[in-house]
Amino acid sequence: MEEFLSDCRRAVQVNTDQPGSGFHVVLGNEACDVDSMVCALTYAYFLSKAVQSEMLALPLLNIRQSDLVLRSDNVFLLRQIGLSPDLLLFRDQLDLRALQRAGRLRLTLVDHNVLPSTDRDLEGAVVEVIDHHLLEREPSSSCPVTVEMVGSCATLVTERIIQKAPDILDQQVAQLLYAAVVLDCVNMAPSAGKVTPKDIQFAAVLESRFPALPPRGALFQTLQDAKFDISGLNTEQMLLKDMKSVSGSLNLAISILYISLEDFLQRAELEAELSGFCLKFGFDLLLLMTISFTESNEPIRELAVFSHSAACREEVSLYLEQARNPALSLSPVNSPHRHITAYQQGNSLASRKKLLPIVKDFLKERDGDGLLGDCRLGDMEEEESRIPPTPMNSLVEGCPLDDGLPHISAQDLEEKFSKMADRGGK
Repeated sequence: MEEFLSDCRRAVQVNTDQPGSGFHVVLGNEACDVDSMVCALTYAYFLSKAVQSEMLALPLLNIRQSDLVLRSDNVFLLRQIGLSPDLLLFRDQLDLRALQRAGRLRLTLVDHNVLPSTDRDLEGAVVEVIDHHLLEREPSSSCPVTVEMVGSCATLVTERIIQKAPDILDQQVAQLLYAAVVLDCVNMAPSAGKVTPKDIQFAAVLESRFPALPPRGALFQTLQDAKFDISGLNTEQMLLKDMKSVSGSLNLAISILYISLEDFLQRAELEAELSGFCLKFGFDLLLLMTISFTESNEPIRELAVFSHSAACREEVSLYLEQARNPALSLSPVNSPHRHITAYQQGNSLASRKKLLPIVKDFLKERDGDGLLGDCRLGDMEEEESRIPPTPMNSLVEGCPLDDGLPHISAQDLEEKFSKMADRGGK
C-alpha cells in the first residue's frame, strides 16, 4: 500500500499539467469518515492491481488536507496500520475539473451514489458507483452501480476484492477494511441496528484469513475513543470537528464538543476565539452542545449559546428553554463570559438530531414575524460552503450509542436474524 500511494503522489506531481494518460479517481464522500476513506484507499488499490487500464487508479480523500486533523479516528487508524497521512491525496491537491476538461478523468464513487450540487459538473466522468446508502442515482448503462443497504460500504469493497483478486489482500489492507466494518456496524452488535448478515460474513472472512487482526471489541473501542479525542485541537478545530449550520434571518451553527462545558468555558481567550470564528464563517450565533459520559457510560449533555447580540442570544435561549418537541429540560448554570448563556440539559437523549428541527422552527417563526431585521436568505437552508462536512456516522446524531454501549445477548442475535430472514435477507 505504501508503494502504491507513493506512486500516486509522484504521478500527480509530474503529470497533472502535462498531456498524457489520465487518472481513474476513486472518490469517497465529503464527510470523509473512516468508511469513506478506507473504501477510497482499498478500492483504488484493487483497481491498480486487478484491472488493466491506461489510466492510473488513485484514491482521493474528499476533504482539504488541512481538515484531516478533524477526523481523529481516521488519523488514528492510519497510524495504527503504519500508513503516513503524508502519503494521501486530498481534494485540494488535484484539480478534477481541469482533468475532466482535458478528457483525462474517470470517477468511481464509493460510500455515496450521487455527487453534491457543487460537483454536479463532474457527473460525466462517473464510471462506477459502490455504496450502501439509499439509491438516489438515475440508472445508466454506462455506469455500473452496486448499492446494497449493508452496515458498511467497506463490506462491499471487501466482497469485490475477495471475489475478483483475493491475493492482493495483506494484513494492512485487511485491517483497514476490517476496522471500517467493525466501526460502522457498531462492533457488529445486532441491537445497534446497523449490522447485516453480509457484514458479518465478510468480517468473518477477514478474521479467518488474518488471525492477527486486532480483537474486534478492542478495535472498536480504540476507534471510538479516537473519534472523541480533541487533544491538540484549537478552538476553531473543535468547533469544526462536528458542526452543522442553518440559515434564515440569522446564520447559526451547532457544534458538538467532546468536552465538559465547564472545561470548555475555561479555555483562554474563549470569547475572542468564538468571535473570530463567527466573523470568519459568517455566523450570527453559535449553539455549543457538549457531550461527555459518566463512568457507567451514560451521556451528559450541556448547552451554551454564544452571540455578541444580546437580543439574538436571549431570543434563541428563551425559545430553547420553552421547546416542547422535545423538551430539552434546560437549567441555567453560571457562565464566566458575558456573551455566553450556559445550561445543563436535563434531557440527555436530545441529540443535535433532535435540536436541529427546533432551531429550524425558530427561524421559520422568526422570519415569518420579521423580527430583528430583514431575512438575509429567502428560504432557510443548511449551509455547505466553506464548512467541511463532518462524518456521517457521528455518534452525536441520535445514534443507539447515546444510551451507552449496546448489550448483546443470545436472544438479541436470534431475534435479529429472524427478522432479517423474514425480510428475505435484505
